[in-house]
Amino acid sequence: MRIDRRALLHVGVLSALAMPLASATGHGRRQRTLPPLFADLERRTFDWFWDLGRADNGLVPDRWPTPSYCSIAAVGFALTAYPIGVERGWISRGSARARTLATLRFFHRAPHGEATSGVSGHRGFFYHFLDMDSGLRHRDTELSSVDSALLFMGMLFAAGWFDGAHPDEAEIRRLASGIVERADWPWFQRGRSSISMGWRPDRGFIDRDWVGYNEAMMVVLLALGSRRHPVADGAWDAWTSRYGEFWRGKGDTRHLAFAPLFGHQYSHAWIDFRGIRDAPMRAAGLDYFENSRRATYANRAYCIANPMRWDGYSRDIWGLTACEGPGNLRLKQGAVHGYAARGPLGQPDALDDGTIAPTAAISSLPFAPEICIPATLALRAYGGGALYRRYGFVDSFNPSVRDVATKVETGTIDHRDGWIATDYLGIDQGPIIAMIANYRSEAVWRVMRRSPTIRRGLRRAGFTGGWLGSYAAAGRRA
Repeated sequence: MRIDRRALLHVGVLSALAMPLASATGHGRRQRTLPPLFADLERRTFDWFWDLGRADNGLVPDRWPTPSYCSIAAVGFALTAYPIGVERGWISRGSARARTLATLRFFHRAPHGEATSGVSGHRGFFYHFLDMDSGLRHRDTELSSVDSALLFMGMLFAAGWFDGAHPDEAEIRRLASGIVERADWPWFQRGRSSISMGWRPDRGFIDRDWVGYNEAMMVVLLALGSRRHPVADGAWDAWTSRYGEFWRGKGDTRHLAFAPLFGHQYSHAWIDFRGIRDAPMRAAGLDYFENSRRATYANRAYCIANPMRWDGYSRDIWGLTACEGPGNLRLKQGAVHGYAARGPLGQPDALDDGTIAPTAAISSLPFAPEICIPATLALRAYGGGALYRRYGFVDSFNPSVRDVATKVETGTIDHRDGWIATDYLGIDQGPIIAMIANYRSEAVWRVMRRSPTIRRGLRRAGFTGGWLGSYAAAGRRA
């Protein structure tokens, strides 16, 4: 199918018309109100982690109800969800403390080494997927720098939130700090300034490094903030060295682009980027929070323009990111895929196959509540509630896949509403609960602003201003 180039050109115009002026929020403990749906969504999403996470070892499945291995990234989001559950009154502090401590004890004791099997990690990092029972490497999955980073961010949040005198909370702080500090970040650089995406014992390092702009800001910041195994100065410069390839838009729509919205959300789930800037952002006259707000508007504007003419896209039904999909199909508009990272055409890592993920819009709530709240309400109403089930929103749906005779790999097909996933994915559930909590009360941000590791990483990367200045003295003592 030919792409309507005029529609693509209009994306910038639509964004400019829709975007309000940026407004930084304060850093107090005030609560923002949200429509009643959000309280129910938060609880259901929290229950996904609480019900499905293992009480004995803290491991969390990659997906459900399809039988699954553990995703270490999902564990990082689970460690973030448990204190939120306490603050919202869903579980007791003691229950959250016990589950968190079981998780940290497992990862503290998990075997490491160069072997291809019988280990959970190597050099302080962990394999992307682990067996839910043994906790050992799942098949030939990679030792993942970014998924380890997601796990570490959850650990740092737990260490900051459990600040009481109870012996178990002291152990949580000790174990979390020790696990994060074991990570040998210079080893992952393999003599370069940039950090490799992963490693396998039988094949060595993945050839691609984390450079440019995507979800991996936290990878470099953790590496810079490490006390025991920090990377040398220049790692952030290596990360930003290809920013010139990522700028899109003009004027108020200009932003560092990465097509899937998760790239604009993951690091922000823990790090408050409002009002703090590195050298590239100072030169651009914005911060990364504003950048994510613009990316959110661009994602919505693209769906409104809908150059591929997929069914279902509208001003309130939108959101392209990494998510589950129907499988490898061919429709009149083009190819449809299984699990893939999706985002607006014309942006880095672009793919548009008509599949929408509720997590995309909902997890951008702090950036653009004026468009994300209506989107959440519209997604809840879609198909008479077809997307909203036991644990909140299912992972994704594709209204264009309607042929009941078509064979799909996952999910189900309804002749009216199209293909609807049946699985929930931990890495899509996690940002929902974290970002709603940040919007409501800065629940994650206010803890992570105190993290010595995060403060060191940000300062070494050249960030200045905003809340970071108010912690400067504490940072020098850390």
